[in-house]
Formats: sequence, structure tokens, C-alpha cells
Amino acid sequence: MAVILKKNEERRIKNGHLWVFSNEIAKIQGAVETGDIVKVVDASGTVLGNGFLNKNSLINVRLLGKSFNGDLQAYFSSTISNALAERKLFYPNRESFRLIFSESDFMPGLIIDKYNNTYVLQVYSFAMQKNIKLIVDILRDELKAENIFTSNESYFRKLEGLDDKNEVYLGQIGEEIIDDGKIKYKIKFSESQKTGFFFDQCDNREFSERLVKGKRVLDAYCNSGGFGLHAALANAGMVTFVDSSASEIQNAKHNLSLNGINVENEFVNSDVFEFLEKCSNANRKFDVVMVDPPAFAKSRKSFPSALKGYTKLNKMAMSVVNENGFLVTSSCSHHVKQADFLEAVASASFKAGRQIQQVHFNGASLDHPRLPAMEETSYLKFAVFKVF
Repeated sequence: MAVILKKNEERRIKNGHLWVFSNEIAKIQGAVETGDIVKVVDASGTVLGNGFLNKNSLINVRLLGKSFNGDLQAYFSSTISNALAERKLFYPNRESFRLIFSESDFMPGLIIDKYNNTYVLQVYSFAMQKNIKLIVDILRDELKAENIFTSNESYFRKLEGLDDKNEVYLGQIGEEIIDDGKIKYKIKFSESQKTGFFFDQCDNREFSERLVKGKRVLDAYCNSGGFGLHAALANAGMVTFVDSSASEIQNAKHNLSLNGINVENEFVNSDVFEFLEKCSNANRKFDVVMVDPPAFAKSRKSFPSALKGYTKLNKMAMSVVNENGFLVTSSCSHHVKQADFLEAVASASFKAGRQIQQVHFNGASLDHPRLPAMEETSYLKFAVFKVF
């Protein structure tokens, strides 16, 4: 059973990209069905690898890693074990992190976030869903999981022809208290966004501690309080937490108390744009402004409006930064590339009448590895600017 590529369609795959698109395929050999494992062969007959077939998706084949030798259970077990060892190398004192980051960990269409002994899955590949029992058994038997359940996003499931139903495979959907190496967070999974916590910013939150000692800090789109809590831990003079979600404001308050951090604070349940406008009108300024918005570009069609959104947000954020203060800004929109994002920030500085100096740039944390040949695995942009 094999997928034969058209002539000259193999270069991207040979460079390490793990998706084969439907328009790159010359023919499919054998009686294969969606969810089966097939060989991917170039026009000259060279085998490029093995992958999951989905006849109903634009991504016709999602390639597995080079170590796959025909035994899917053994492949899953060794791949998960290797990923766990890598995370423990980077974060030896943590029990909570992203364990599997889909294609980046050669487990196409599968995300596993580890919260102590609770494992939350997102399954975006038809074949991964078909073989989910193998994953559950490995997490239970080899990693001693106590709770395993899904927290899927229906948009990506539908692209693979999957329903949007979530499942509890082991235990229950409850609560966990986790830490990111420095800060504790209470996670109530039934009320949380994504899988429960944004692990991708952990390293960047820690970096931001360098900027805040004795300073007035704004954490906009604070979610569960990550950036602001790290600022408080690093002896900020005052931290203002802002989020449009009343439940996230309560989460941030609880997490501040949970960590026993005493710092002057303010919690504001407000739309961030409206809050920034009020601050600007009142000439209220901060020494460090952190903005970590949700994705503005969910698809390529929304790219132009997303760029306008990032420009407007960063312009307004700069307008409330004290001279020689810092803007800490992020974008998690995959369709907005690094150059696009930096251009939007530069445009924002001109419109705000401020000069900026970039002092730091990073992507997602170390538990979100990236494949050099696959830009889809690199989505988070995190930048720090000094504002004059």
C-alpha cells in the first residue's frame, strides 16, 4: 500500500516536512482506507517514509518518524518515552508540561499535555483517533496516568472528518494544582481554555521577570495570571491584571493567593482595548506593559484584519508605556509570521509616535519543539521592546 507522488513533489518531504497534500499525489496503490498506514514513494520509486492516510482531508498523508518499523504500539511507546525524557531534561523539577506536540514530536495530529498524573489530549488526526486506545494504554500502564480525557477544538477535528465529541478515557475531569517551576496554578479543567493551561509561554514568563523589579506592570489578557504572577514574584512594585473574562480574573486572584505573594495589585474585568483607551485618556502609564492576546488570525482569510488588530493593540499598549519602559508583546496566530508581526509592531510605534528597540525575541517554550522544515510547528512570537 503506497502513495505515489507526482514528479518533483518530493523535495519538501525530503527536507523534513511531514505533510503530503492531495494535489501532490499521482496515485494511491492498494486497497487502502482512511486511517491506514501507507508508504510515501516519490516518482522515481524511492520510499520517503510511512504515514497515516486520510482520503477526505487536504492533508492526505501525515508522516510518522523515521523510527517507525511497522509496529505502531512500539512506535507510540518509544516516541512518548523519548519525548518525556526530553522534557525532564529541560524541566527536571516539573511534573506538568506539554508532553507531545503533534508533528514536532512525530506523533501527527496529537497533543498531550501533562498535569501531574492527569493527561489532557487533543486529537486532530483521523488515524490517531482510530488508534487512541494504544495511546491511552501507554499513558496508563507506562506513565501511571490517573486521569485521561480530551479537550478538542471542533474546527480542526472537522477538517479530518471527526466529530467534536470529547471523551473521558480514564478517571475523571477534575482539578489539579500544578507549577511551572516557580508559580503554582489551580487548574479546573471543566472551566479552562484549551487543555487547561498555556504551557507555551512558560519560558517567556520567566524571562519577563528581568524587567520588573520595583516597576508598575500591566498584564493584559492575563488569563490565569501567568505573566503578572511572575512579575509579582520578581518584586514588581505593582501589578495590574486585566482580562475580559470574569472567571479568569477570579482564577488570577486565586493563583496570587495560592502562591502567597504580597504585592500591590489591581484586578480589572474589562476588554483590553477599552482599558488601554481609558488609561491613555487619563494619561495613566506603566513601566512594563505585557500583552498576550488570543489568536487574531484563525485562517488565512483573516490575515489582513489580524495585522490591523496587532498594529492597533501594540500602538495602544505603547501609548501607556513610560519613557524607557518596556513593551512585552506576543502573537500566537500561526498565519501571522515573525516578519509580519514585527512589521506590525514597527508600524504601531510610528503611529504611537514612539521609538522602540528590540531587546529580545523568542518562540514557544522548550516543551514545544519545532521542525526546521515545517513552519507550521512554529507559531508563537514573543518580543520585548524598550520604548522611548
